[in-house]
This record gives sequence, C-alpha cells and structure tokens, in this order.
Amino acid sequence: MNHFTQGPLTPILAYVMSCMGSMLGLRLTAQANASTGSSRARWLIGAAISIGGTGIWVMHFIAMMGFDVEGTEIRYDVPLTVASALVAVVVVGAGLFLVSFGRAKALALLGGGLLTGLGVAAMHYMGMYAMNMSAHVTYDPVFVGASVVIAVVAATVALWFTLRVRRALAITGAALIMGVAVAGMHYTGMFGMSVQLHTASGHVAGADALSFLVPLMTVVSLITLTMLLMVILSPSQAEMQEDAELMARLEMRRQAAESAQTLRAPVPAGPPAQGRSQRGRPPQGLPEQGRPAHGRQERGRAAQGLNEQGRPEYGRPEYGAAPQTGGPLPRRTQAPYGRPQQHPRG
Repeated sequence: MNHFTQGPLTPILAYVMSCMGSMLGLRLTAQANASTGSSRARWLIGAAISIGGTGIWVMHFIAMMGFDVEGTEIRYDVPLTVASALVAVVVVGAGLFLVSFGRAKALALLGGGLLTGLGVAAMHYMGMYAMNMSAHVTYDPVFVGASVVIAVVAATVALWFTLRVRRALAITGAALIMGVAVAGMHYTGMFGMSVQLHTASGHVAGADALSFLVPLMTVVSLITLTMLLMVILSPSQAEMQEDAELMARLEMRRQAAESAQTLRAPVPAGPPAQGRSQRGRPPQGLPEQGRPAHGRQERGRAAQGLNEQGRPEYGRPEYGAAPQTGGPLPRRTQAPYGRPQQHPRG
C-alpha cells in the first residue's frame, strides 16, 4: 500500500485545492455577513459549495489519486462517491447557516463545529468505503478517532474564521490553516487503514478514477472558479458600507429639502365668511335674518328730511310749519353754497 505513488504532486495539489476552496468560502461568508435576506442565503450556499465541495471533497479525491494497493486495481462506486460530495456540501452549509443565523454565538459555533466536523469525517470514510478492490480493508480505531477529532476542531476553527475574518490578508492566512487541517485529517485517517488482499483476485466493479473522478473534479473546480469571478466582480464589504453611508446622506439631504420647501410654502386663505362678518354683525345691506333690506336706506333718509341726494327737503316738519297768519307761504330759493334764502313777495 502506497499513499504517494505520484510523488509529492498529489499531496501538494490536494493542499492547494483545499486552500483555494477555503479561501473562496471565507470570502463568500464575508459577503454574506455584509448582506441581508435572500442575498445572504445565496452567499452562504456558495460558501458551502466552495468549502465542502472544493476545499474538502475535491482535496480528498485528489489525494486518493496517489493511493495505490499493489496486487489489485481500485475502482469507485459512482452513487456512493456522488453522495459523499453532497454530504460534504450539506454539512458545511448547515454549519455556516447555524453560525450565521444563530443568536447565541458561542453555542452556535460549538454546535456548528461539531455538526460540520462529524459530517466531514463521515464524508471522508464514505469516500473510502466507495473504493472497490479485491481486498479486505480495516481501520485502526486510534487513527479513526484522531481523524474525527481533527475534523471537528478544524470545522470549528473554520466556522470561527467565517465570523471574524474580513480582510484579504487574514482570509489568506485562515485558508492556509484550514488547508493544513483538512489535509491532516485526511492523511491521519488514511494512515490508520490496513489492506489484506484476497487470495483469488476477481473482477472489481465500479468506475475507473481517470474516467470518473477527473471529469467530476473538473466540473466542481469550474464551478468554484465561476464563483471566484463573481466574488472578484462584486463589491467588497468596505465598498458596500461606503455605498450605504452615501445613500443615507443623500436621503437625509432629500428630507431636509422637503422640510424646507414645506416651511416656505404659503398658507392658503380660508373660505370667505358667509352670513355674518368677523365681529358677528350682519354684512351691509343684509338684516339679521340674511335678507336684503330693500328701501331701508331710502326710508331712513326720508325720515331725516333728506332727498335722494342727501340734501334737506324744505317744508318738512323738521324745519317748522308755516306761520298761522293765513297768508301764502313765502317763496324759497336755493341760495349760493346750498343755504336757503327767502324772497318776500312785493
């Protein structure tokens, strides 16, 4: 049994893929932490595919490309291998959602780390069980337990990084650490594996690694590169914060302008008073009941001895009655400046 049939190529390539998947996943979780609603959920799903798909599953089977057992060929069970990839993505996604949306941060982190670590370990041994060979495979419980502990610790640290890491340099350092943890978990479990060949070698069922694993890993890698381009083209958290602050300032200016315009607007005049004036008196020409007082002004003038032009009318009782002499009344004419003048008859 040899774990490095391709030399250092397979472990180095597996570590690089693990670091790339972890780096992209941390970058996506940073975008998710700066988003809300459905956009946040989409970023977390992308992070689960990156960490679980590329950072863990692709790394595992690249390392398996360098594994060889002398005396038997190795083939892979296709449904079980695909199921192991789905398990990796689902458990990582569950941990990310639990930590991201959990209210109790410490409890959510520990629970998410335990769930994700056990899921990653299950993916690893499911992938190992998917190998078909003409041999009997056993595992050392000590190495199995150590690999599970490493998986749980690595998953908890990775989820902690998703909550704390924001800058590019910190994300790079965290991805390097996560790559070491994932590769360490894989090779710890592999070193606890023992193989006993069957005496009679027969036909081994399953798909060849080159015809099945290589195309599948290529598809997953292309999906990872596509998401990487999406992250590069999307605004960073600092840019999103600057845009939010700019929009807030513009909204405040708009509200201030609307308030100033409202204060400068003229107050509309009320409807004209009908029936009575402001002091409660009826308007001119209308009695208390609101009907026009026709002829009232003329009757008042007549009572005061005035004609229609407001001048005094002579011969009215106000100017005295005619003398009781029995003679004719004296003729009166209009003197200059409106004063009456008597002209006695000859």
